[in-house]
Amino acid sequence: MSNRIVIDPVTRIEGHLKIEAVVENGVVKEAQSSGMMYRGLENILRGRDPRDAARLMQRICGVCPTSHGLTAAYALDEVYGVNGIITDNGRTLRNLIQGANFLQSHILHFYQLAALDYVDVTAAADYKGSDPSLNKVKDFIARGHLGPFVPRYEGDYRLSKEENRSAVAHYVEALNMRRLAHEATAIFGGKMPHNMSIVAGGCTAAPTIDEIASFHWKINQLIEFIDNAYLPDVLMVAKSYSDYFSIGDGCGEYMSFGCFDLDSDPDLTKRQRFLPQGLIGIKDLKMRRLDPSKITEDAEFSWFENTGAVHPYDGQTVPDRDKANAYSWVKAPRYSGNVTEVGPLARMLAAYASGNKFVQGQVDSVLGLFNASPVVLDSVLGRHAARAIECKLVAEQLKSWVLQLQPGQPGCQDYPLNVTNRGMGLHEAPRGALGHWVVVEDGKVKNYQAVVPTTWNAGPMDGQGQPGPIEQAMIGTKVNDKHNPFELVRIVRSYDPCLSCAVHVVSPQGEDLSQFVVGTE
Repeated sequence: MSNRIVIDPVTRIEGHLKIEAVVENGVVKEAQSSGMMYRGLENILRGRDPRDAARLMQRICGVCPTSHGLTAAYALDEVYGVNGIITDNGRTLRNLIQGANFLQSHILHFYQLAALDYVDVTAAADYKGSDPSLNKVKDFIARGHLGPFVPRYEGDYRLSKEENRSAVAHYVEALNMRRLAHEATAIFGGKMPHNMSIVAGGCTAAPTIDEIASFHWKINQLIEFIDNAYLPDVLMVAKSYSDYFSIGDGCGEYMSFGCFDLDSDPDLTKRQRFLPQGLIGIKDLKMRRLDPSKITEDAEFSWFENTGAVHPYDGQTVPDRDKANAYSWVKAPRYSGNVTEVGPLARMLAAYASGNKFVQGQVDSVLGLFNASPVVLDSVLGRHAARAIECKLVAEQLKSWVLQLQPGQPGCQDYPLNVTNRGMGLHEAPRGALGHWVVVEDGKVKNYQAVVPTTWNAGPMDGQGQPGPIEQAMIGTKVNDKHNPFELVRIVRSYDPCLSCAVHVVSPQGEDLSQFVVGTE
């Protein structure tokens, strides 16, 4: 007997994602992942000054705008011919702004988005101690307003009451830590979200000794939280939910564009980066070199005019909401025709295989607790563990990088504006590989395409009949209760999907003035 499970929308993610699963005898046989909002920012850029891309493309997302601004700047570096002459200050400032954004995003994802799948916040309802965070949550629950903790699927909460209370207290503290990371981003980025200092040619910030000290102090506080809360909480969840090391295994093929530049080689495939670039399979853990010419996007089952699998330089964004058999506003990116997962797990596997001693030590330590091999990292818990390890790794590196800044030295290059050229930006958002491709004629944008991490992970089936990574991760999953399919939302949230395309207009008081939905029947 088969049943269809529809989760629409999946809550506690960024944007509007719909999940459908056909379950036979308690096991998912088919799955569909559907992005339900149209983006179209690429079309807004046509005919504009290319430099607008570093500002406008950040509006794709309020959580990882820095990644879009930075990746747009990489593409513009090539367009304006300055991709090989970025100054040391410019390169370091970009790393610091992006790195601080990584920290806030990873902390947000675990505590505010994913942890409530495992942590029962109602454990704070009868708390009688003096912890101010727990008392705030207790008072919050007593008022009868449980949002943002609900809606949720019920059951399968395995932590003890004390473990739940500890995690709830960290949930509250994580809000302060995210604010702190935002403040660190804004020191050199000007503001957050949507920084103003990353531009083509480098970064306009002029660091001072006071700013360097302030950034260093904030990162130290974040490291203390990562060491004493984030990493221990991920391990605590892993010990109680160790079966999730065998749930949510995806396509098994991973890709990282690499991130955090260590030099300014004009060729992004040769540039030295703190987190390495390449492709890797979970079975052999062998790195393969990235060839960007093998990246294509397919729109066979997407609500766009289908032109076959095309490279992003040749891609178009022409909506077709009435297209037969389509079920998503997300396209289906492929590397050499193959389904590929991106994200923190891809980056940590690449770093592990490349011999990063810190990553190898952290990964082997986690696996040793469960007497497991690296293969189990292709799972729900593997993705959470990779994200936490990366958060620690990046935070420690930020302390070193900020001390390399040279006050008074330039961070930006000049360049002519009236150019005809094209450029490619490859970097990593917290959620995974991010690419921007721009074609410029006579100083104006002719075409622009962004292939974002969630496009790689949450894309639909392609013209070859291959389901996307999230779809593959759900297929074969045992669902114990079709009315509480927490197994499926745990799988989806482990990818940290971001479909932030819903358009809301609110007053300063928070009143909804209107909501706009494109393409609904």
